[in-house]
Amino acid sequence: MFERIINAARESGSKWTENADMRKYTTFRIGGPCKLLVEPNSVDALSDILKACKAEGIKPIVLGNGSNVLIKDEGIDGVVIVMGDEFSKIEYAGNNLVRAQAGAKLINLCRFALEYSLGGLEFAFGIPGTVGGAAFMNAGAYGGEMKDVVWVVNHMNLDGEKGSFQGSQLDFSYRHSAYVDSDLIITSVIFHVEADNAEAIKNHMDDVHVKRKAKQPLEYPSAGSTFKRPEGYFAAALIDECGLKGYKVGGAQVSEKHAGFVINVGDATAKDVLTLMEDVQRTVKEQKGVDLEPEVRII
Repeated sequence: MFERIINAARESGSKWTENADMRKYTTFRIGGPCKLLVEPNSVDALSDILKACKAEGIKPIVLGNGSNVLIKDEGIDGVVIVMGDEFSKIEYAGNNLVRAQAGAKLINLCRFALEYSLGGLEFAFGIPGTVGGAAFMNAGAYGGEMKDVVWVVNHMNLDGEKGSFQGSQLDFSYRHSAYVDSDLIITSVIFHVEADNAEAIKNHMDDVHVKRKAKQPLEYPSAGSTFKRPEGYFAAALIDECGLKGYKVGGAQVSEKHAGFVINVGDATAKDVLTLMEDVQRTVKEQKGVDLEPEVRII
């Protein structure tokens, strides 16, 4: 069933894994196996792999660092394309522009910007995701969002054809971009940043790191913030006010450090997490009259 896809990966020198353990590909460390996982090593390789998927009648699932997803226990009966270390080049493009492939980790992008004394990306330091995933969901923290620094996003459709969006085409809003409701796959992002003092940039990054370490349960596997911020409220505050800090279902727990995070405290299953999320949503609705919407993608 996957012969053409494997051949496309093999011919381009890209990695592939059959019956891949998805726990290794998500920051939650949760999820059943995937029939075939492919890691393209170039734009051309991705195009060939997508064409092979289409020829096989398969619509692939695309992941970056797996930092905002929950893979169900039954796994994925299909193909996952991981835009990871094989797709992570970062380069300075001149005129305060930085180009990064979709699989580049945000922390490496921030360090690259620091090296070139380019400011504006400090807010993203420590966000456990990739460039592609961050642009996909308009990731943000500490007063900054991707929409503030993204200039152009390059993508590919499921036919393996290239394209790009910029400006209003990107349709950025809170935890949303034009890519959320499309089948387009982000291949690279061009950031417009500003020349700044390297020491000031480093101090800002260090400050963000200290805040993140103090407030977030970084010592446990998680998918980051579990719920979106309801208009006029903060999800973590609502959950805390309902007395749910520390609430557990199996190996899943509402973090005692930050109620906005569901963490894996020991061999949690996707069922544990989903049950816990439903319990939290129901309790917050009953006590506060507010609907919590998942920020985590459930696959």
